[in-house]
Amino acid sequence: MSGVAHPATPDAERTLFGHPIGLANLFGVELWERFSFYGMVTILGYYLYYSATDGGLDLPKSTATGIVGAYGGLVYLSTVLGGWIADRVLGMERTVFYGGVVVMAGHIALAVLPGLAGVGAGLVLVALGSGALKANASSLLGTLYDKDDARADGGFTLFYLGINLGAFAGPLITGLLQSHVGFHYGFGAAAIGMALGLTQYVVFRRNLGTHGREVPNPLPHSEISKVVGAVAALIVLVAIAWATGLLTLSNLPDVTTGVIVVASIAYFVIMLTNAKVTPVERTRVRAFIPLFIANAVFWSLFQQIFTVLAVYSDERINWTIFGWTAPSNWIGSMEPVWIIALSPLFAILWTRLGNRAPSTPRKFALGVVGMGAAFLLFALFSGTEGKTVPILFVFAVLCGFAISELLLSPIGLSVTTKLAPNAFRAQMMALYFFSVGIGTSMSGVLSKFYDPSHELAYFGITGLVAIVVGVLVWGIAPWVSRHMEGVH
Repeated sequence: MSGVAHPATPDAERTLFGHPIGLANLFGVELWERFSFYGMVTILGYYLYYSATDGGLDLPKSTATGIVGAYGGLVYLSTVLGGWIADRVLGMERTVFYGGVVVMAGHIALAVLPGLAGVGAGLVLVALGSGALKANASSLLGTLYDKDDARADGGFTLFYLGINLGAFAGPLITGLLQSHVGFHYGFGAAAIGMALGLTQYVVFRRNLGTHGREVPNPLPHSEISKVVGAVAALIVLVAIAWATGLLTLSNLPDVTTGVIVVASIAYFVIMLTNAKVTPVERTRVRAFIPLFIANAVFWSLFQQIFTVLAVYSDERINWTIFGWTAPSNWIGSMEPVWIIALSPLFAILWTRLGNRAPSTPRKFALGVVGMGAAFLLFALFSGTEGKTVPILFVFAVLCGFAISELLLSPIGLSVTTKLAPNAFRAQMMALYFFSVGIGTSMSGVLSKFYDPSHELAYFGITGLVAIVVGVLVWGIAPWVSRHMEGVH
């Protein structure tokens, strides 16, 4: 199949707002997956550290936020498994579908199984399913555009709008359910959301045409036993680490970060030495390394919305609105409001600017600097006590989060598909998500250092470090652009 030209199909010629019609289907399935994911993760920390009388599991607060960060990191770590399955077993399109099924099963487990058993089973299933769906939905979208198609950044920005519609709606629903009828009803709503996403994906599957149906690098039957053995060995290794105390709930984010860093280095080495990767593709992979590091720094701050800022929301933000107190987890819905408002503007901006827009590494640099500056703003209310931080102030700060995210994240998804070697298309997207995973698990690691009595130092240091990294990326942007070899 590879390398054979096929005539354009009617589906391939159909467009929606100037973009391939398949964008609409991927937009929808990602919207509902993110509804379920963010709806669940914004109440997860509270479920872990709230007292039993409030419906929680009464874990230490630092352990709870660490678990949330580590869990998010494991979601992104599992994207490599999803990418590998797509490249070698199922193809991207079918992997998206089966990933959604596993996500739904995980949310059902959280909804019906009590205690840490339900948390363990549910989070493992959601992590595996989300990893399969996330890497492949983004990669599948990339196949709808040619490498030199100027619409791609705009298309990925619209796709990002779908992500954030889900991220906005999910916490609103689960927060109300959690505060009025209990945590398990919130987790149940997440399962229903994923079921809706799967339904629309199946109904409109034909819009994707033949995209993502091929398996680029099929797994030979002779290697199946090796793969099964490797998976079994990994499970045994994790079980031994848990049984001997090397892996605990409290050190989970540290271990997760270390594992993803090692896995990332290994993946870069594999792609840079693989015989199926051409010299030009190898140069592009090298150009990806500084973007990978910048992305990890960005997400280590951004993902604190679900760790440090979740606690901050519960203890420091005044959520009283016209005499009514909103659920604390609604902080997870505030930043997506800005994304929804600004995404169309950014999509129009990048489409109209075309090749005159700032280079990809410069967009990354601006995104990281902006994120650091937004984080610094939280230091303005350091020294106050109790629920004294105005909700409008936080809403304004999260506008800075959103602008920074739009400068970096959809652009990162787009450039990853362009820089990917042909033999590693889906797995290159998994590598991109490794950088998000490092940042996400780091948000759990950093949460251990947060103390309301030392907010100035905490927000000040983390914000300044991000700004320095962004400035460095700006400085090496010309080198990165040269090594991207014709990719803009």
